[in-house]
Amino acid sequence: MVALPCDGAPPPQPNFFPPRNGFRFGMFTLPPAISTSAKRTSSRQAPPTPAMLEEMKQKLPGALEVLEADHPGMHTTDTVDFDIVVFGEVVMELDDGAEVVLKAGDCVIQNGTRHAWHNRSSERCVIAFSLVGAERKRTT
Repeated sequence: MVALPCDGAPPPQPNFFPPRNGFRFGMFTLPPAISTSAKRTSSRQAPPTPAMLEEMKQKLPGALEVLEADHPGMHTTDTVDFDIVVFGEVVMELDDGAEVVLKAGDCVIQNGTRHAWHNRSSERCVIAFSLVGAERKRTT
């Protein structure tokens, strides 16, 4: 738990996603969809290279572990996520397969929701986020 006053130094966290009562603020960029033909743009992203995966492990520890191997980009974390699209357009895929198109200025709050981000446009998308670590109550 953060105590005030504080010196402003971020609390130590070994993983990208914050622990219960922890927090993280940042921005990420989703590159445009790759083109499969001259006439249409697919919703696929270029597959990551081994070097990209290694960089992700170093810079975003724990992030790869929450990604689902059989559903690229889909993930669930024990966080409340506050997201705002700063630039571009993104499709947020939800647990039930529903998709929501978000554009610059749109905001979303997620409560530990299983989701994925897809940039299906021809331009990059920038999203600012704030994550607050939470404790997931297991239902029986």
